[in-house]
Amino acid sequence: MKRFFDLLFSLMLLVILAPLMIIIVILIRIKLGIPIFFKQLRPGLHSEPFYIYKFRTLSDAKDENDNLLSDDQRLTNFGKFLRSSSLDELPELFNILIGDMSFVGPRPLLMEYLSLTLRNECRRISLDNPPVAL
Repeated sequence: MKRFFDLLFSLMLLVILAPLMIIIVILIRIKLGIPIFFKQLRPGLHSEPFYIYKFRTLSDAKDENDNLLSDDQRLTNFGKFLRSSSLDELPELFNILIGDMSFVGPRPLLMEYLSLTLRNECRRISLDNPPVAL
């Protein structure tokens, strides 16, 4: 039943929000360039990794040595707006549609936190063989 709910509502929301998402894509392309989307590897159910998709909010600004500046230096006003309004998370509806995520459930952690997860916390992310924290 939960999967049916996820499929139905993610598809419905994608159709309804498509015009807004197209406008955001165009604005990101104009203000930040390409790529439009940010993707990051996250652990899903049973620690299976998947890519979570979001709209990009950071510029590609670099220092004199061609190194990327810190995140807070690259965060534009437009990026701040996308984050504060959670519009940057709209592409996650595709993750829900394909079954990587669900509307109801824990937020996927970063991969580097997986090894720090304690046994009792593993119930939160449904791990069969949880790693042991040191």
